[in-house]
Amino acid sequence: MHEPMAPKTMGFFVAASPGWQGKIRATPPLPVHVSPDHDPARAPARPALTRRQWGRWATGALVLTGSSPLAWGGAPSSARDEEWTASATARQLLRWVAASADNRGMPFVVIDKPEACAHVFSGRGQWLGSAPVLLGLATGDRSVPGIGQRPVAQVRPHERTTPAGRFVTEPGQNLQGEDIVWIDYDAAVSLHRVRSATAIERRLQRLASPRVRERRISYGCINAPDVFYSQHIAPYFGQVPGVAYVLPDSEPFATFFEAARAY
Repeated sequence: MHEPMAPKTMGFFVAASPGWQGKIRATPPLPVHVSPDHDPARAPARPALTRRQWGRWATGALVLTGSSPLAWGGAPSSARDEEWTASATARQLLRWVAASADNRGMPFVVIDKPEACAHVFSGRGQWLGSAPVLLGLATGDRSVPGIGQRPVAQVRPHERTTPAGRFVTEPGQNLQGEDIVWIDYDAAVSLHRVRSATAIERRLQRLASPRVRERRISYGCINAPDVFYSQHIAPYFGQVPGVAYVLPDSEPFATFFEAARAY
């Protein structure tokens, strides 16, 4: 969903009108991370989920986590159909992040736009889980200038893009008290639980679809399954800053992540 900017008041952001999102900064202690004992960046090429497993995974009934033996290709053969690993481009990015410590100890999420999925990591690089996500309706890696100031009704279909690049995330909250994570505040792009804006959009059904194109419907925001968000996004990004790496779907990878080319 397109999230217009809110005015700044007394050190935090509050929503000014219906539909606007409030941006609130919080400073509780960082969540406890478990030290990784594997290298997800060098995992084998990803196998496909069965259609039944995909449906369970997409709706949050099946959540694959880094503490599980299924993590990053380490599953026994009996659980092979439940594996999920990253695309080659996402793994290239992960190798760079691991080698350069680009996340600066903050939790991070890799949004793989070509695959329409998200991979979440702790500040120490432990893979926590992955899930399909809904993305902007239009392909394209840049936000239209000033789009964060426009009402949703004035955003045209070809402008509904999810921007690519590296973003420092911030926790936020809307008028209904729902927590969100700001990806790009100026462009009004956030990561939040999937919302059924209108019945005709069929967002929950799209989220459960194995077809990537079906998962392009939002105004630019990233919609995650509710269970996945509660278990892996809110505890790590809902209280402190993090890093979001959004992979491009139109422009070359090196345009946004030139330092990662050698990995």
